[in-house]
Amino acid sequence: MYTLRPMYAIIEDSGTQIMVRKDDVIDIDLRKIPEGTTTLTFGKVLAVGKEDGSVATIGAPYLSKASVTAEIIGLKRGAKTILNKYSRRKGYRRHKGHRQSYVQVKISGIVL
Repeated sequence: MYTLRPMYAIIEDSGTQIMVRKDDVIDIDLRKIPEGTTTLTFGKVLAVGKEDGSVATIGAPYLSKASVTAEIIGLKRGAKTILNKYSRRKGYRRHKGHRQSYVQVKISGIVL
């Protein structure tokens, strides 16, 4: 059953825009995190709004005092992507794979 969450935010991280709510678990691009760090703060907040659609604050391009905090859960690897190259009648075949690494975080708070 869907429970109504009172607030959402749209953040920018590594060139991608992500819509988050409190207690959401998301995957973000891998980055260097100092040892012993348990939380991350996202300062590039594009918009903050309420679930019922009554109030929305949109930045130009970012909201100056808004931030989103998240707890680090751990590292995660994405699904394997296979790349095949083939040229007929040339004897050319290439097979390559790739797995992207992510940091899994849980959104703990949205501050406006």
